[in-house]
Amino acid sequence: MNESFNILKTKGISKIYGAILILSIWHIASIIIDSNIVPSPVLSIPHFIKAILEKDLIFHIIHSLKRITVSIVLSVVIGLPLGILMGMSRKWEYILRPLIYIGYPIPKIAFLPVMMIIFGLGDNSKIALIFSIIIFQIVIGTRDAIKEIPNEVHLSAKSLNLNLKFKIIHIIIPSILPKLLTALRISIGISISALFFAENFATSYGIGYFIMNSFLMVDYMSMFSGIIAISLMGLLIFKIIDKIEKRLCGWL
Repeated sequence: MNESFNILKTKGISKIYGAILILSIWHIASIIIDSNIVPSPVLSIPHFIKAILEKDLIFHIIHSLKRITVSIVLSVVIGLPLGILMGMSRKWEYILRPLIYIGYPIPKIAFLPVMMIIFGLGDNSKIALIFSIIIFQIVIGTRDAIKEIPNEVHLSAKSLNLNLKFKIIHIIIPSILPKLLTALRISIGISISALFFAENFATSYGIGYFIMNSFLMVDYMSMFSGIIAISLMGLLIFKIIDKIEKRLCGWL
């Protein structure tokens, strides 16, 4: 049993197995439902490839990727220092914790109309919505990761008389990086869902718009092409995070 599992892992057959499993469930669902609403993967995948080659779908994918990438970068650039501040300073945790604890549970999607008024109807309001979701995960994940660093590490840094900048760059960030990347992974799924919702308002480009527009046009084949595209986009982001983790967290 263990030997078979190792063969699956080393040869990467698990990825093929996962794809076959998903496609099989999809195909069985299309047979059971027996409606154009759920087209078979045998028909949907060639349609998806055709939409990619014609560059119509690519246009929407690029805009959605841009929105979520900018949101992730902004969340890390702002959220990481805030999380470090809260994790290393009791005073700043006391100041910021009420804002984090009150703001985190609020459903951010409800604020989309407000964000559209403040940031306009273009990309900025969509980016602000996704940013408002991811940043809380980054701040809380960073703070908690710092608190889990053994006290002996802090004492060793203190005994070596390391300055704060050196300690943050060479001790704190490497220690919290795995949990930071985990927080990103957790927030990606929620962020893509929020992006899908946001792209159905005051825009004519993006994967969310493409899917719902195809649905309203009763073009279910194109709708499923959009669903495949948004799924692959999420998978791509996950793989990029995995690559970053493998490169920067080689000890795991």
